[in-house]
Amino acid sequence: MLRFQCSQLVIDRIDPLVQPGVAPSVHLHQIVGGNAFNVSMPALELDPSLEATCTTCDFAEDLSNYWTANLYFTARNGTFQRVPQMVNLGLQGREGMTVYYIPPYDGKTNVTAFPKGFRMLVGDPGLRQKAGQQKQLCHRCFSNKAQDPFGGPPCTGNDTEELPRGMCGGGIRTTITFPTCWDGKNVDSPNHKDHVAYPTSGSFESGGPCPESHPVKMPQLMYEVMWDTTLFNDESLWPEKHGSQPFVYSMGDGTGYGQHGDYIFGWKEGALQKALDQRCFGNTCTGLQTQGANVSMGCGVRQTVEEPVEGWLDELPGGLKVTYE
Repeated sequence: MLRFQCSQLVIDRIDPLVQPGVAPSVHLHQIVGGNAFNVSMPALELDPSLEATCTTCDFAEDLSNYWTANLYFTARNGTFQRVPQMVNLGLQGREGMTVYYIPPYDGKTNVTAFPKGFRMLVGDPGLRQKAGQQKQLCHRCFSNKAQDPFGGPPCTGNDTEELPRGMCGGGIRTTITFPTCWDGKNVDSPNHKDHVAYPTSGSFESGGPCPESHPVKMPQLMYEVMWDTTLFNDESLWPEKHGSQPFVYSMGDGTGYGQHGDYIFGWKEGALQKALDQRCFGNTCTGLQTQGANVSMGCGVRQTVEEPVEGWLDELPGGLKVTYE
């Protein structure tokens, strides 16, 4: 499987997938990937692989964009501070996320790389309670930064759909896993979900079958975001009312159920298919260029919506109120 670092490109309140052309969008995101990212990215008009001139990801051929909500800490005095991200074990860069492209574990089944113009969304930013639809999105509370014991595959064991209750000695990991079955026709759909589907049973990795309506097997795309909540491991700072859970996502979500992930495909022509066919591992692959962290961290774009997102803030960006249910 491909597993690589994508460092932070920008933190901005725009969303070209859900609110194209709107600035500011409702809530704040962290974006990684190619520098073609902007407020409007029409699927059949803008090709990131041609428009971008650099990427924050380890593979120079990956000009895609990946983004999620930001996490903030709520202090006892009611102010907020953004939670930074740690770089995952074995990788280099700054903040951002770890991206995976995973073929089936049987080593035989072929998968089709995403086509040009492809995009999709997983999760629901408005969700505030368990709804039985978030099996592919979870949080892990690490007892230490060495992540020992590791805890097994994502979304198993003690992993929770909601944000962890209580203090995490080593930080919190968010895992977002995308559908793996495509209808073979549409690069997008009105809700950015209907053109893709999860297997009808089991999991993609274990060879779960695709539904007849979505027969084309795609790679398993997965994000891991490593939140460094250890900076706030001081209970005297935690709010008394919600003392067991002081963290909130940037859409005002104090539950964690509303975390979500967005994706716009932008690999150079044939590069991802080459990597999948070769069953490349980690962040190196024959025929693809792995760029150093000093290069990837040099890529970035300016905020479209210029507003404070760092330091202690009196309110969340956009003035959103926090809900816990």
